[in-house]
Amino acid sequence: MSDSRDYHAVINWISGPVLRATTRVPFHLNEAVKVGQLQLLGEVIRINGREAVIQVYEDTTGLRPGDPVTATGAPLSVKLGPGLLGNIYDGLLRPLTEQGRYVQPGIGQDTKSRKYAFSPSIKVGDLATRGTLFGSVHREDARIQRCMTPPNCDGRVISIRPAGEYSEDEILCVLECDDSENRELSMSHYWPVRQPRPVLQRRPIKGPLFTGQRIIDSIFPIGCGGRAAMPGGFGTGKTVLQETLAKWCDADVIIYVGCGERGNEMASVLHEFPSLEDPRTGRPLMERTVIIANTSNMPVAAREASIYTAVTVGEYFRDMGMRVALMADSTSRWAEALREISGRLGELPGEAGYPAYLSSRQADFYERAAHVHALSGAVGSLTIIGAVSPPSADFSEPVTTHTKRYVHCFWGLDAARAQARFYPAIHPLQSYSRDVEALVHFWSQHGYVNWMSQRQQFLALLEEQARLERMARIIGKDALPPRQQHVLLCADLINEAFLRQSAFSEVDRYCSAERQIAMMQMISRFIELSKNAIELNISVETISTLPIMRRLMRMGEEIGEDDLDRFDELRVDLDGVFSRLTHGSKQESASHEG
Repeated sequence: MSDSRDYHAVINWISGPVLRATTRVPFHLNEAVKVGQLQLLGEVIRINGREAVIQVYEDTTGLRPGDPVTATGAPLSVKLGPGLLGNIYDGLLRPLTEQGRYVQPGIGQDTKSRKYAFSPSIKVGDLATRGTLFGSVHREDARIQRCMTPPNCDGRVISIRPAGEYSEDEILCVLECDDSENRELSMSHYWPVRQPRPVLQRRPIKGPLFTGQRIIDSIFPIGCGGRAAMPGGFGTGKTVLQETLAKWCDADVIIYVGCGERGNEMASVLHEFPSLEDPRTGRPLMERTVIIANTSNMPVAAREASIYTAVTVGEYFRDMGMRVALMADSTSRWAEALREISGRLGELPGEAGYPAYLSSRQADFYERAAHVHALSGAVGSLTIIGAVSPPSADFSEPVTTHTKRYVHCFWGLDAARAQARFYPAIHPLQSYSRDVEALVHFWSQHGYVNWMSQRQQFLALLEEQARLERMARIIGKDALPPRQQHVLLCADLINEAFLRQSAFSEVDRYCSAERQIAMMQMISRFIELSKNAIELNISVETISTLPIMRRLMRMGEEIGEDDLDRFDELRVDLDGVFSRLTHGSKQESASHEG
């Protein structure tokens, strides 16, 4: 073994992924380090005098006291460049595509440098400020990406390469900075994962991240640049729903991070995603996707880092002016990693054993979602959707409770709805959205000025249904007054015809804004007509057995995106049925009076 005097520190204590090292030179907090003969990647998380506490992101088997630690002089960073899209990485952004199932210990982030077609957008003499777009890259899949100066770099251009094919690491541009030093730029650059990328301005939410899922878009919408939590127990469909959102949402880039998920669940994601087709382009969905896979059998410390890696990649594409959606599955496993590392450090535990700083760490993560005016001048957004796996589906546990403080959308997944094969299993009375007011304009632009009032009408009926069902279990549904039976009928229609939506249906797996509007208006029309019929003493049982009820229940499955005119036909038929029904009732009443 090499003499430990050649290194910056020497290990004196090890406990799983955490170690202490006696330093010979000053270390910095959050500095990346290389540990042992294999050069394992670690990060300084605490400094006590001449002792540094280091979190190692790889398997520490074989390490022992006396092994060397080398400082890198830079914070824990990842390489951001045009080669990210379409690949699968581990929690430290090391490619799994080329390494197989696991990455060998000590391997760096880069495996090879690809060549891309580069076109410059600035010339010699121009001033390149922080975040300036100095060129564009044309990928093999016809996607165009931008080359940006890092957010911590500016200067005057003294050289720029002409258009042509270059590798990712070749020097393309040289800047003369104010400190008289030259800064060399390539297609890619490094950025610290724990440091949010700076922006010119955070902008208010203007439009939704449209997902094609009715219960989300029409009832509990999320704004573009917003933050959402998706808590649910085992088997409630969290992973399926996130995969559905990844496929159908109108984001330019999808980042899917499997944080500590079980190997079988992550294996299905890794198997399915490369074979999925992007419904908007007809090309493979992976061309606009980055997958970060960190399964439960990978090092626990890397699980903690994977969240920050993913959000840093998201900010990078956001700064290009793209709409980015980040799916984190699940933040509970990330919190468990924090708990384990905290325990190794001997910190005083908080609620349920989690560290006292759990809440602040969650805030740091979710607050990086935003709709921004980037340094480049472009307008982009990063939307974060985090799945939460509360033990025993207990929404009062610490991770779920703290998450609710920092998200604007809360989609509570219900085990009873999932067991009844009701998908998405989002419970309408356990969920909410604070982005609703900001999205009224979006629906008005689509000609739906009554969206807010009809949404409130649906939620009111569903809330009253829950109250009446408790009463019906005691006295029986038939003993309820006609008006209350009518509420139950309308609420059932809302649930079955509108909120239920199969991800496996060729017709109904995606629902456009126009189709959602047509379906909401159809249900609202039924509520109005049936209410008038009830007032004419027509029984709820008579209404519920009308043949048109089946057509209303099945309209999501039977009327596709190319057949929206059929909603007009259905509305005419609906009006005709109730016209004949009420006319007959009036004639019968008149004959009785005569």
